[in-house]
Amino acid sequence: MTGEVTQIGFLGLGQMGAPMAERLFGPDLRLHVFDPRPEAVAPFVARGAVACGSPKEVADAAGIVLACLPSGEVSEAAALGPEGVVHGRAIRIHGEMSTIGRPAMERIAAGLAARGIAAVDTPITGGPAGARAGTLALMIAGAAEPVATLRPILQRIGKSLFVLGERPGQGQVMKLVNNLLIAANMVSAFEALSMGAKAGLDPGTMVELVNAGTGRSFVSSDMMPAVLSRRFGFGAAISVVDKDVTLGLEEARAQGVPMWCIEQAARVWRFAATQGMAKDDISELARLMERWAGAEMRGRQGG
Repeated sequence: MTGEVTQIGFLGLGQMGAPMAERLFGPDLRLHVFDPRPEAVAPFVARGAVACGSPKEVADAAGIVLACLPSGEVSEAAALGPEGVVHGRAIRIHGEMSTIGRPAMERIAAGLAARGIAAVDTPITGGPAGARAGTLALMIAGAAEPVATLRPILQRIGKSLFVLGERPGQGQVMKLVNNLLIAANMVSAFEALSMGAKAGLDPGTMVELVNAGTGRSFVSSDMMPAVLSRRFGFGAAISVVDKDVTLGLEEARAQGVPMWCIEQAARVWRFAATQGMAKDDISELARLMERWAGAEMRGRQGG
């Protein structure tokens, strides 16, 4: 209906959540936000969003609430806790965009369903740059009607929407498949390139050649520039990948699927996270390989 304004809520204004929520400003949407950090909320209020004091307060005002939060524990508390959206008066659909694993998503969906609230599982991939550009890929699982209701909103956030099924949790499994691949690829790419650097090959030339050949990957094309330039600023923390790989291996065990290669990569991420690198950018994992190899992957003039 022309002139109708949809009340929408967003929980979590972090590295991924903030740029996604920014894409929801518009004359047809009224944005209600919650984040425990006042400095994260302030820019949204300045643009006309309504600041809320809890997830419940967001869900009292908005019929649709999206969440992008750092862990399963935080997501479950935001959905089902004493101040969770489950107690909201207005909410009808809750979109979980966090990476929290299938069991946590299933618990959230069951708890919300008991109160007549539909849960849509919709984790995302594409990194902070993709969130800013609106080019994310979304992995969607939920009942047909709430998915259809969410679609035009999600299309503002991402470029590619994949509906994986009607069971919340299927999106989480797909996200873990994606993240297991990138986590293992980072370890193998950094190891191989550090070996070439130790042997005297120019790192920049190596990356150019790999990107022209069969070894090409997202790591070589999109992540290695941060390593070659020594900026190490791709946009996510090592602790996040460590968490996601742990969730992925838990899902593999639940499915009875062996993970011989990925378990080895997981050990590298766990080592980095426990050796003072948990808050470092994921591209800084390359520094471990450089130290072990005794050679830097530095491009010409640091670029």
